[in-house]
Amino acid sequence: MSASPVGQPSEEAMALFSAFERAVDAVVITGIDNEIRHFNAAAERMWGYHRDEVVGQQVGVLVPLDVREHLDGVIAAKSATDPQAAVKGRREFRISRKDGSETWGAFSITRVDYAGKTLYISFIRDVTDDVRLREQNALMALVAEKTDRVVMVSKRDMTIVYVNNAFTELFGYTLAEAIGKHPRDLLTGEYTDNEALQRFQAQIDAEGHGQEDLLVYAKGGHEIWISGTVNAGRNEAGEVEHLVAVLDDITESKQINSLQHHVLENLANDMPVVDVIGDLCHRVEAIAPDIVSSVLHVDAEGRLHPLGGPSLPPAFAPTIDGIAIGPDEGACGAAAFLGHAVLATDIATDPRWQLYRSLPLQAGLHACWSTPIKARDGRVIGAFAFYFHELRGPTRWHQTIVDACVHLCALAIERHEARSEIARLAYFDALTGLPNRAQLRQILTALIDRNRSRDRIAVMFLDIDHFKDVNDTLGHSIGDELLVKVTQRLCKQIRPADTLSRQGGDEFVIVLPNCDVEGAALIAGHLLETLLPPMQLGAKLVPVSASIGVSIYPDNAGDIDGLLKQADAAMYQAKQAGRSTYRFFSAEMNRVSEERLAFSTALRKAIAQDALRLHYQPQVRADGRLYGVEALARWYDPVLGEVPPSKFIPLAEEYGLIELIGTWSLREACRQIAGWRRSGIDVPCVSVNLSPINFQNGDLATLVGDIIAENGLSPDMLMLEITEGVVMSEHSTAVETMEKIRKSGVRLSMDDFGTGYSSLSRLAHLPIRELKIDRSFMRDIESEASALAITRAIVRVGQSLDMIVVAEGVETEGQRRILVELGCDVIQGFVYSPALPVPDFERWLANHETSRAAIVLSDVLRQAHPERTRGVVPVRRVP
Repeated sequence: MSASPVGQPSEEAMALFSAFERAVDAVVITGIDNEIRHFNAAAERMWGYHRDEVVGQQVGVLVPLDVREHLDGVIAAKSATDPQAAVKGRREFRISRKDGSETWGAFSITRVDYAGKTLYISFIRDVTDDVRLREQNALMALVAEKTDRVVMVSKRDMTIVYVNNAFTELFGYTLAEAIGKHPRDLLTGEYTDNEALQRFQAQIDAEGHGQEDLLVYAKGGHEIWISGTVNAGRNEAGEVEHLVAVLDDITESKQINSLQHHVLENLANDMPVVDVIGDLCHRVEAIAPDIVSSVLHVDAEGRLHPLGGPSLPPAFAPTIDGIAIGPDEGACGAAAFLGHAVLATDIATDPRWQLYRSLPLQAGLHACWSTPIKARDGRVIGAFAFYFHELRGPTRWHQTIVDACVHLCALAIERHEARSEIARLAYFDALTGLPNRAQLRQILTALIDRNRSRDRIAVMFLDIDHFKDVNDTLGHSIGDELLVKVTQRLCKQIRPADTLSRQGGDEFVIVLPNCDVEGAALIAGHLLETLLPPMQLGAKLVPVSASIGVSIYPDNAGDIDGLLKQADAAMYQAKQAGRSTYRFFSAEMNRVSEERLAFSTALRKAIAQDALRLHYQPQVRADGRLYGVEALARWYDPVLGEVPPSKFIPLAEEYGLIELIGTWSLREACRQIAGWRRSGIDVPCVSVNLSPINFQNGDLATLVGDIIAENGLSPDMLMLEITEGVVMSEHSTAVETMEKIRKSGVRLSMDDFGTGYSSLSRLAHLPIRELKIDRSFMRDIESEASALAITRAIVRVGQSLDMIVVAEGVETEGQRRILVELGCDVIQGFVYSPALPVPDFERWLANHETSRAAIVLSDVLRQAHPERTRGVVPVRRVP
């Protein structure tokens, strides 16, 4: 114990100092000179100083610098007090401890006179925890009152003890009205989900916390969606004393989520785009009743077409339909033209509305805010408009709705555009724009069904003479140009009611209703004459002629297939007659049929004697790596010579040989790729074309599995190419076979996509992993915007269904570059190589890999040693 502050202590003083030493609170005794005379054990613990370090020092060493001047004043005030006065009152101050940390002490001072000396006794209690708790509570109270989030505190029995200002603003109940009430009595209503409430309460009871989204009601009765989070406040014994709830108003987000859900559900259910947009507009107006909404589509030519606006006057749609977008074409036309939102706060005076203002003004609409709808590639494909009855602009809530809706509208419009484009591809030839095979059958069926008087209908089958020579000598692009110009000439010679269609390749079919033999002969003569003048194709003047076969309904046949078959037979007779002429079907054509039978016999013999051969065309990824090869059947006959697949494949289909060719191709291709693997030649995959008949064989999956096993191949090394007819088939065996093949690990590819009539909703649920763009779409991709748009649509279809997209028939570097930019995965065509015999393909592959290695090495060297390669032209692939 320290020495007495006043010399030799008496027994009473010794007892007092002993009591000070055992005190829980710190005791510091100072003299009138502020010198520390006594420092008890509790003071040592509080300040961290030993008493020997502070006794004899000024009392100011025990407090922070900014407190010392106040401490001197307190001591001075206490020195004037009556020494007999009881210790009363206390003051809190910060304490500087020896280690630099700070605590809080509450002290009181009393003056005593002892042995002729004036002493000041300070009693200090550690109140650090109390101060911090007060500060925390004050801060929490401040946060609760100032926050925008709703805070509600209740007792364990859920009766409310506190709500903040945000609660009052949201629900309308003051603190006085809420205290003592149960939240269920204040906030629930007719459509509150009682099961959700019970689930919420059970979660809180079991875990001490919970979260739930609930529909509740404000004091005025209107509905509010909240997201509530509750946490329990517990005492030291772990018992729940209070429940603290934080509530967020999620009404707007719930409404937006509901809107998005309904629109996406409508899209998933294949609802027509006008119905999807109409429903969207109704729902938007329900959550924003102060507006009238509309949606316009912008077509490829930049013209507006109404898609939805159910609350607009009926005259709106026909007046706006077809208007070209522009900076002065109303708010919607301007927004679509400029690519950003346009606001007209007063339609009556806005110059953009000069030509159209009477329409909205008569309907009581005085302001318009329009936002462009953009596709994923940045194109403006529509405009979304809000009309207001007052002179005003949009609110934050309006902006939130539009932000959500423009994306939904874009999704609906893009789906509509893609489906329209694919529907057009399903019924019209991409190169010439003529009706294709599927459309022709519909037209001819309708004509026959309506022809109750049994009027004559002429069907002409027209085939361009020596067209293969043009393709082989001048290239496919010139061949395509020839087909387009032939189409233009033929269209000028047919009657308005006639139908000219392209069946594929160089074959055209013309349907002439109400046309007998004499009329058909006259028109056939005109068609041949119009083709006689040579055509300027590129730099060459090319002579053109055609052979035409004619059949007459109902004289020659009473059904579509019979008419087409007989016209085709008559066309072959015209070819044999020297070409550039026409022939009508007659009994004499049996001789032609016999010749075709002989032809089929030769083909059957070639299959049996293994006289067919497979050539392989490489398929190359966008980065130059080999993706795989397509196996293509070739036939050379000692008598008939080289017979192109375009001739012998249809013949094989007609005479029931196509399944045999498919099976043979499958065996031969698997044998070849296995041989390549054994020789160290890395060909990742081989594609084999199979016919719809193959897929109607219920044992096809087993056969494929056996062939793979025989050659020691992995199933993913084989790709089976099928036509859209197989994919869209309702034949249960075909669908079951495809599923079995997919489960075995063998992949399926849809060949010539876009030339048939695919259903996207069905396609998405079939086991197709690869989509092949038909070669006919490549011809104009560099020069025609429509061809580019079609190809883009098909690539997007493949991407959206997570399929590999392969473009075949790619002939130029420009075509290849465009396809890579569109995101096409694999390129196949003359730009790399035609289909090659095995030895030639192996040489091509070796050269290709060498070229790729050179490119990679060149890039590596250039990056590693730019100073050595400066000025050197990088090595690049030559197609």
